[in-house]
Amino acid sequence: MDTFIEICTATPSDAGIISRIAERSIRIGCAAEHRNDPTIVAAWVRNNTLAHIHPWLADPRLRLTLARLQGRPAGVAMASASGRIAFCYVQPESFRRGVGQALVRDIEAWLRGRGVARVRLNSTRSSQAFYRHLGFEQSADAFAVGGVKAIAMHKPLIAPLAKVLPASKSVRG
Repeated sequence: MDTFIEICTATPSDAGIISRIAERSIRIGCAAEHRNDPTIVAAWVRNNTLAHIHPWLADPRLRLTLARLQGRPAGVAMASASGRIAFCYVQPESFRRGVGQALVRDIEAWLRGRGVARVRLNSTRSSQAFYRHLGFEQSADAFAVGGVKAIAMHKPLIAPLAKVLPASKSVRG
């Protein structure tokens, strides 16, 4: 893992880089999922344009973050205050350098601060091991979304209270 990953709240001036990171991550990083099918790629990329991103940035119910690795844009993530991670995209050259983990940890902290007890997301098959490493578990059978298999996953954010056991009585002899 690289030592300097900066996570910050995305601003409107970041919209273009957010769109480019999402597109590169989808086209290159998710190739095993879409098998370079132009119809699937186009449908997936179409949801990450400037026209989509600007309203997300203005919505107080969303957290859209940008990761910089050694000062360069390396990843983006977005979650809703209801506890759903919408996406976590990392530049292909920044894979396996801690960027995705830093983004997810930031989102989890934001959700915990809002009292959210459980985070949910839909993972691709190729990202499932990454999310398992971060403590997520599969919630349901895989299903298809736009020609790509998705796996519903969840993770508790707030540890359940331990059962309180009755105090043992001491016996004096």
